[in-house]
Amino acid sequence: MKINFKKTYKFAVKSALYISLFGTGFVLILMNLFYKNQLKHQVAFGIIFIISIYIFSFLVLQYRVERFIYRRVKKIYDEVSLLESTTLINQPITTDMETLSREVKKFATDKKLEIEMLEIREQYRREFLGNVSHELKTPLFTVQGYVSTLLDGAMDDKTIRKKYLKRAEKGVERLIYIVEDLDMITKLESGDLDLNMTDFNIVELIQNVFDLLEMKADKKKIKLAFESKNVQSVIIRGDQDRIQQVLENLIVNSIKYGKDGGLTEVGVVNLTKKKVLIRISDNGEGVEKQNIPRLFERFYRVDKSGTRSEGGSGLGLAIVKHIIEAHKEKVYVESEFGIGSEFSFTLEKAHKTIKAEVK
Repeated sequence: MKINFKKTYKFAVKSALYISLFGTGFVLILMNLFYKNQLKHQVAFGIIFIISIYIFSFLVLQYRVERFIYRRVKKIYDEVSLLESTTLINQPITTDMETLSREVKKFATDKKLEIEMLEIREQYRREFLGNVSHELKTPLFTVQGYVSTLLDGAMDDKTIRKKYLKRAEKGVERLIYIVEDLDMITKLESGDLDLNMTDFNIVELIQNVFDLLEMKADKKKIKLAFESKNVQSVIIRGDQDRIQQVLENLIVNSIKYGKDGGLTEVGVVNLTKKKVLIRISDNGEGVEKQNIPRLFERFYRVDKSGTRSEGGSGLGLAIVKHIIEAHKEKVYVESEFGIGSEFSFTLEKAHKTIKAEVK
């Protein structure tokens, strides 16, 4: 590792000056005591002496102190292996203590922040692996249980065989669902998923999602509706299939965690001439304040009981976030425990708009 050396003369200059002034003053006092009547000789001697002692002191101090500090600082630079990954290694070594202290302090602060970030990532990694294991383990054990039962003799009974095969099929479908969501979110994070940008009517798309999820909402007697009966349709620029997936995930969540006989409303708000805000609100159970910042994490669930009665891959909100960010837009969440939640996101308008009434 090649290290540049940056010289500093401030310490040697000041120290040599102090030594020279003290030495010259002391010698002049001695000369005045022993050679009282030779003022010219005293002045000449003083000038020559102060110049000589200054040069000598400067060279000795500069060389000795500089080499002394340099050897120790170089050892610090050599021993701290992390310097290879920092900008500090690109800076010349200095013997100026103030500069050196500032650089080392900055280096220590940067490393502390880096370590804290690594600890957070490591904690997230452990949680993620644990969640993936749990999500995959449940359907895998379900499929294994039904297949093992069939192999142990239940296959001979046609009724049981059909029932168990259907249940095993549901377990496989859940596994496929989780893997497909994982594959999608990986592509979204890496930027490998291309968006098919087109112009489409966002209100019509919302109505289509309502129609798709109507039976699911009816099971809990939840009403799906627009905030306004006469809503102005807006032509949006985006990937229609991905935006539909965002709407489905958010509305499914509102149904899943909504109360029986509740209401899920979708609003389309014109923010500016170029932006529209889509709001999905419900009067369900809501989310506690401390859980809100983590809602968009993969596999993060507010319910820590470990139950999976409501289904889902645990990736819905993470996918929502990545799809909206892929459109270079923002997603927001507001929630109050026991009252309800509201998820919203922005989208870019197309050039034309039309008016229509929603059925």
